[in-house]
Amino acid sequence: MDYHKERFQDYSLMVFKKNKLVSILPANIVANKLYSHQGLSYGGLIFLNKSSFQVCLGSFYAILEFLFKQKIITLFLKQLPKIYCIRPSDELDYLFYNLKAESYRKDVSMAIQLNNDFEFSTLRKRQLKKALQNDLKVKLDTDLTSFWNDILTPNLNAKHHTDPTHSISEISVLRDKFPNNIKQYNVYLENELYAGCTVFETKKVAHLQYISTKKDRNIGALDFLVNHLITSIYKEKEYFDFGISNENEGRSINEGLLNWKQSFGASAVVHDFYKIETKNYSLLKNIMI
Repeated sequence: MDYHKERFQDYSLMVFKKNKLVSILPANIVANKLYSHQGLSYGGLIFLNKSSFQVCLGSFYAILEFLFKQKIITLFLKQLPKIYCIRPSDELDYLFYNLKAESYRKDVSMAIQLNNDFEFSTLRKRQLKKALQNDLKVKLDTDLTSFWNDILTPNLNAKHHTDPTHSISEISVLRDKFPNNIKQYNVYLENELYAGCTVFETKKVAHLQYISTKKDRNIGALDFLVNHLITSIYKEKEYFDFGISNENEGRSINEGLLNWKQSFGASAVVHDFYKIETKNYSLLKNIMI
């Protein structure tokens, strides 16, 4: 998170049991409110693999008690989407119920479960057929500059009057730190760049962080690229995550964007946000009987 540390007042927490680190909470503070780190796409309370229910309970109790004593009134917690968990891990969902937590936001992401049956829509199949008539090539590029400056940023400026969340310098720093987890795939026709995507990889998931194409000529470059990623590059992953289609802090969905993702066979994965009053930490005290 260091690349944008000046934008946030970090207040990340670590929980120890007998000097062993058992959980972490990436977070930032605003006045007397603590947030799952607002500079991260995903967050939440992260546990060691194979942590017991009791460790999860004890960690959350310790965090809320600590925050209450520090006069931090409210914790805004964004759950890690379930497709990213190494194994089922719904302990916090149960604890939210006991804490009388408020579900204040839900984002809708679209993902393909790659080890299950999925099918492209008729339109996607038609676009892919068009793409295959061209001599398109997918390349793994180490330099993100051309995609960022020539396609992604101009498209976002023109359509949404905004820039990418990451500047070219920021994404380059991140990619250099995590070369095995951040990949740039570009599509070329006769050495001319037509489309590209930036993929964030985890053990189970390939997440499509950025994707964009030239608008002046429809040769099916995006369809060709997504098809190649799904059926070749990431076919051994469990999920291919297209990311969210929300606007207005989760209350609205960009239907055109949603339909495009659904047309590849993707279905909904919800990202949950909870508001927790730290004074309620004592409600976790007598769960075990």
